[in-house]
Amino acid sequence: MNSLFKALNDPTRRQILEMLRTGSLTAGEIADTCQVGKPTVSHHLDILRQAELIEEERQGQFRRYHLNTSVVEDVMVWLSGLVEAPRPAAKKAAAALKKLKPRSSS
Repeated sequence: MNSLFKALNDPTRRQILEMLRTGSLTAGEIADTCQVGKPTVSHHLDILRQAELIEEERQGQFRRYHLNTSVVEDVMVWLSGLVEAPRPAAKKAAAALKKLKPRSSS
């Protein structure tokens, strides 16, 4: 999970992921669009690959890169679980409030 957040922390890598949303690209195509050198793009692609955010496919002498959406989906599920998970402190506070509420007498 740490490698994933490291990969997402860089604006160039996020730009590469955005580019790959439309389909697979070669490193050269990515470098041309990002306006950075090919060694820099290779470094960013390596970090994205280590985080399993992208996959590489050889086509002849070229390597094409595409998104690995299953990893993104797994992260989304994990993050949504954090939002939906009840917090222990909130549960205790709610229980304490129930005890403090005056009961109506009939």
